[in-house]
Amino acid sequence: MQKVVVPGKKKEAQDEIRKVLKKFRSIFIQVGIFSFFINLLVLAAPIYMLAVYDIVMPAKSIDTLIVITAVIIVFFIAMGLLEYIRNKVMIIVSNKLDAELNERIYNAAFEINLKYPGKVAAAEPINDLHTIKNFLSGPGLLSFFDAPWFPLYIGIMFAFSPVYGLYGLGATFIIIGFTVVNDFVTKKGLKESIAANQKAKNNFVNQLRNAEVVEAMGMKKSLFQRWKKEYNSFLLTHNEATTKSSLYTNLSKSFRMMSSSLMYGVGAVLAIAGMISPGMIIAGAVLLGRALAPISQLVATWKNFTAAKTSYAKLNELLSEFPQNSEKVELPEPKGNLTFLNVVTVPPLGKNPVLKNLSIHIPAGDVVGIIGPSGAGKTSFAKTALGVWKPAAGEVRLDGAEISQYNRDNIGKYIGYLPQDIELFSGTIAENIARFQECEDSEIIQAAKMAGVHDMILQMPDGYNTKIGAGGSTLSGGQRQRIGLARAIFGIPRLVILDEPNSNLDDAGERALMQAILELKKQGSTVIFITHKTNLLNLADKIALLRNGTLAMYGPKNEVFAKLNGKG
Repeated sequence: MQKVVVPGKKKEAQDEIRKVLKKFRSIFIQVGIFSFFINLLVLAAPIYMLAVYDIVMPAKSIDTLIVITAVIIVFFIAMGLLEYIRNKVMIIVSNKLDAELNERIYNAAFEINLKYPGKVAAAEPINDLHTIKNFLSGPGLLSFFDAPWFPLYIGIMFAFSPVYGLYGLGATFIIIGFTVVNDFVTKKGLKESIAANQKAKNNFVNQLRNAEVVEAMGMKKSLFQRWKKEYNSFLLTHNEATTKSSLYTNLSKSFRMMSSSLMYGVGAVLAIAGMISPGMIIAGAVLLGRALAPISQLVATWKNFTAAKTSYAKLNELLSEFPQNSEKVELPEPKGNLTFLNVVTVPPLGKNPVLKNLSIHIPAGDVVGIIGPSGAGKTSFAKTALGVWKPAAGEVRLDGAEISQYNRDNIGKYIGYLPQDIELFSGTIAENIARFQECEDSEIIQAAKMAGVHDMILQMPDGYNTKIGAGGSTLSGGQRQRIGLARAIFGIPRLVILDEPNSNLDDAGERALMQAILELKKQGSTVIFITHKTNLLNLADKIALLRNGTLAMYGPKNEVFAKLNGKG
């Protein structure tokens, strides 16, 4: 991912996730305290073994056995409650992290898809957040809290016998060695596996999005072969990394079981030599098992830890490239004056400019038709005017203020946009027209009537409550375009940009479109439409002709037509 340095903000953005985690420092301290008491209570088991074998059995005292058994039951109940509370606290922390970051990451996901279309799957950043969240609430992180207490168990084993202590210390370091080697040999493979999986997934989603084209032109087999090649790359790297991880995980598990079993043999030798009591044989084995448990858990969940670490790095990179926007002063409602000053626009992932030193002023209330051959920069002009594409040079101003100075959530209600490729969203027709905002039903109906789509909607099974699939898949192209027009003019925006608004319309739809433009003009809105059809141009006050990304002509409709016809 290409990095953009934002002075004074990069360091802050890089530490953004850590800053959120620092808010939970006191909670992590509480979890550490819980871990301290849990690990103290774990000692109840070896103490019970010592008491049974070294006190109860030699004395043959049932009363003593009953007392210590009752005490140990209380200790285990307390330990279980503390474990439950600790797990619950970590679930709360993971949910709080999600609540703190999900909107921030949601917005950054939109920004990266605007800057690098198709480079990152829309859901990938949210999935990365869920990976971190799941690690926080899972057993892997708790192993990090338990692992530091292994010296306590090793120390008690040293108190039993130096041989016991050295044996336990050696076994612990061998398992830690497995963990380090596991990380070293699998880190690169897991990273490559995640990248290959995402690439294959993006390609598959893109193919599904164009399923009708694929089916109609018999492209499925060839596209499958292309997807299969990328998917096989994922399987190869994933299997290799998983196989290596499984090897060291199983070696660690087998070694832990073996060392715990052999502990009884070591204890027997020491007991025969009179160096420890019989109870210490069992107690020592229990202590070793507890000392090795969190280390073994770390090995078992190392893949999850590596995935969380990778997701953490990816999100930090994303948030670093797209720092959180500072609060902007809410500017007055724009009137619709649009000005380009020497604008140069390079499309996302492109290298060559599509708009070249373009300057134009469109006064509020004007209706302007944009014409020109394919590739002239008409759609690029629309996206730059809307602030969707940021100019590489020059300025785009709306009522004198650079469009970037407006808060997008606030300015959005004053802007209407109908793109060439109309995307509607899963929901009802009414929700799509209202842009999924809370509003009066009368406002939705007003927009539908202005777009000439009210009667068409009433003919549908549930009228305005008719549900449409993602992308408006249940509607025809013409229906999508007319509902998209109603959405664009909802609330009578100050600036309305229509890109080929009649490309899918029949005669009735085109008449409704023309009536909508006239009504917007009557309401004082600035209307810019891109078209190849001359009948729509009759509504324009001015015509702008683009050629090769430059403004070839601009002026009153009749003057431009006269020049184009060789009469000017």
